[in-house]
Amino acid sequence: MMLLEEHKKSTRPVRLRQPHFPAFIEFDNSSYQRRYELFCTRLVRERLYDAACLIVSPSERGADGEYNEPLEELAFSTFISSLQGKLTEARRRLPSE
Repeated sequence: MMLLEEHKKSTRPVRLRQPHFPAFIEFDNSSYQRRYELFCTRLVRERLYDAACLIVSPSERGADGEYNEPLEELAFSTFISSLQGKLTEARRRLPSE
């Protein structure tokens, strides 16, 4: 689960710097938010993670519960459903008393 501040600095395109190793070409000229979207969806689609969640929230209204989910695939409800399924599966595997 990732929470990103919804701010002009996180939503505008950023140049790609590669001082140590090459980065994915999709990251070039993408905002930080878009990079998080790409990263999280890749983790799920390549089955490295069962689910991921990305929420963006403005700092001045986030404490009041204001947030956005930029991609349905990375929505909180999807993440929680996956987590619930894993917990149910783990509970079934516990020995009966």
